[in-house]
Amino acid sequence: MSSGPDVGDLAPDFTLPGVQRRLEGGHERRDYTLSSYRGQKVVLAFYPGDFTPGCTKQMCTYRDNFDEFQGVAATVLGISPQDVDSHERWIEKQGFQFPLLADTEKEVAQLYGIAAPLVGVKRSIFLVDTDGVIRYRYSGTVKAIFKTPKSLAGILGGLD
Repeated sequence: MSSGPDVGDLAPDFTLPGVQRRLEGGHERRDYTLSSYRGQKVVLAFYPGDFTPGCTKQMCTYRDNFDEFQGVAATVLGISPQDVDSHERWIEKQGFQFPLLADTEKEVAQLYGIAAPLVGVKRSIFLVDTDGVIRYRYSGTVKAIFKTPKSLAGILGGLD
């Protein structure tokens, strides 16, 4: 397991299948490629699992305070090892307004140095600036310890 990219490094590009709730109802499944977000600030929110207590707390906090991310023009991408079907059910239950991406083979988790035995991925945040450079990195434990939207927005607000 590698240590992955650090602050100041270009964020490794990837493409993963994912799903997002449509404003008009239903869901949209498609592939998401990180480099297609160049020119935008991106929050990569890696989490261990759909429907788990800690991850539900984290992602619902992001949902309930989504205006913090919108206020700094940031795109949130949730990433975990579950498949798109699981993500779609979780979005339906929780009403997330951001896409959830499926890293079922844990290749992106390994690329970012956050793959973990048993749970598959460490709860981690990478903030990527408009040039695709990582400006903040945080890896926690499997416990429900995560950075709040307000603290992340504070960092994002200073990025180009």
